[in-house]
Amino acid sequence: MFKKILLATDGSIHAEEALKYARDLALRDDAQLIIVHAVPTVSRYMGEPWRQQFISRSVTEGERVMGHAVEELWRADLAPIVEVLEGPPADVILRVADVRQPDLIVMGSRGHGELASLLLGSVSHRVLAHTHVPVMIVKAKEEEPG
Repeated sequence: MFKKILLATDGSIHAEEALKYARDLALRDDAQLIIVHAVPTVSRYMGEPWRQQFISRSVTEGERVMGHAVEELWRADLAPIVEVLEGPPADVILRVADVRQPDLIVMGSRGHGELASLLLGSVSHRVLAHTHVPVMIVKAKEEEPG
């Protein structure tokens, strides 16, 4: 039985499937649900016009992803805690897990950054390797196009 569940989301098809699992577990166990979304860090070397455009796009995408997830959970009569933080996704998830002390982390098997995952190691692998919290990795039934 879980008391606190941390859901990591990036809006990918795998994260959508993870949302369903986290929702169902939270309803089953009457658990508190915490949703986390990472927005990319802005390089200090980026020129100001590009920097502002990058920040604007990141914020808009973060609001879209979190808005969808929160709306889905509200429909299920859940009131999640929302965390949107800047930084590499695995680091953000691990930081929130450290602070919030969940009983379970739920996340999709792959996010939007599949090329980066190939080069840098996947977010789910990094979270698994650096947390003491049980992690549920959810794979979507169908792969994302493209």
